[in-house]
Amino acid sequence: MTQAIRVLLVDDQELIRVGFRMVLEAEDDIVVVGEAGDGRAAIAQSAVLAPDLVLMDIRMPELDGIAATEAIIRDRPQTKVLVLTTFDLDEYAFGAIRAGASGFLLKDAQRHEMISAVRAVHRGDAALSPRITRMLLEHVSPRLESPSSGPAAAETAALASLTDRERDVFVAIGRGLTNAEIAQTLYVGESTVKTHVGRVLAKLGARDRIHAVIVAHRLGVVGD
Repeated sequence: MTQAIRVLLVDDQELIRVGFRMVLEAEDDIVVVGEAGDGRAAIAQSAVLAPDLVLMDIRMPELDGIAATEAIIRDRPQTKVLVLTTFDLDEYAFGAIRAGASGFLLKDAQRHEMISAVRAVHRGDAALSPRITRMLLEHVSPRLESPSSGPAAAETAALASLTDRERDVFVAIGRGLTNAEIAQTLYVGESTVKTHVGRVLAKLGARDRIHAVIVAHRLGVVGD
């Protein structure tokens, strides 16, 4: 039996945490291991509980979700963070992704969207609200790059190490395509795409799909 995904819930509103817990624990493959009401508690709980994934609110007292995400990823890079936001293209959400989050989800997302996002992030895919995926990609490059920094030498070398097919997959990832869409575009099986995606992430040293999107834009491999 596959091991359950261990989730830490972080939100300053207890009723929201209760609702999320009910939704998540109704699934056989997800277990909520703890809760936190602010960023500082989230960092402490992550250190003690070692969750697979943190469902993180952005705007909280004491310490916000951006700072908490950065600290958790720094101390436990194997822990994935899925941030919750109220508004499309929330500036805080971009900050959280810059801090290391693997995606973000609107708080009014449907039950199935939340479950799918948790599973996607856990397996290393990006999780973005379907309503804002394309808009994010339009804005991600200028917002996430450092103004004075171009691609690092290591990223350029990694790009050169990709095979032609891996580069095709990398460009498709940068465009925001799902595995199914990549398979349809390249006329290959979805399992083959999954293998290529894994190799691309490994060669780039990308922690997940979101990181790969950022690298793709920074390297300029994605057209307008």
